[in-house]
Amino acid sequence: MNNKKYILTGGPGVGKTTLINKLTFYGFPVIQEDARQIIKEQSRVNGDGLPWKNKSLYANLMLEASINSYQKSVGLSNEHPIFFDRGIPDALCYFNMENLPITLEKKTFAESLRYNLLVFILPPWMEIYETDTERKQTWKEAEKTFSSMKETYENLKYTVLEIPKDSVENRIKFIFNSIESSE
Repeated sequence: MNNKKYILTGGPGVGKTTLINKLTFYGFPVIQEDARQIIKEQSRVNGDGLPWKNKSLYANLMLEASINSYQKSVGLSNEHPIFFDRGIPDALCYFNMENLPITLEKKTFAESLRYNLLVFILPPWMEIYETDTERKQTWKEAEKTFSSMKETYENLKYTVLEIPKDSVENRIKFIFNSIESSE
């Protein structure tokens, strides 16, 4: 059976959430990003699992949530594409970027819980980049995140396609044209 779990990834502030919201509007199943939810919840309970408090705890919470999100998607129909706002490899990328140890178990999750081999990455886009209460990375960090994400997915044998800097509608057309030509 063809794997229809597609990841949309990239650094912060690249228009990913806007794209995900539009896909949701069009009725496609979307698995929302876990990182923002973790930050909101940890802030609400005054927890330590925040990237600016305890990077290791935050990374582990993010990986655990990504695995849970993947496992919940198993029950969804594979008839149409399912879009993930980030995936398990994003958590591994964070571990790498923060020089946190990656156990064999963590790596095994990323290697065994697979998405479609086609991964969509949004490049840094200065004109739309902004920070907020959950996104505190600098522009330089955003650029580094993009490069690290791309490398992480490629190391896991995914084909990484860069989504052009364009209107939301044209970005969506690019995604579906790419999916269609890969099937």
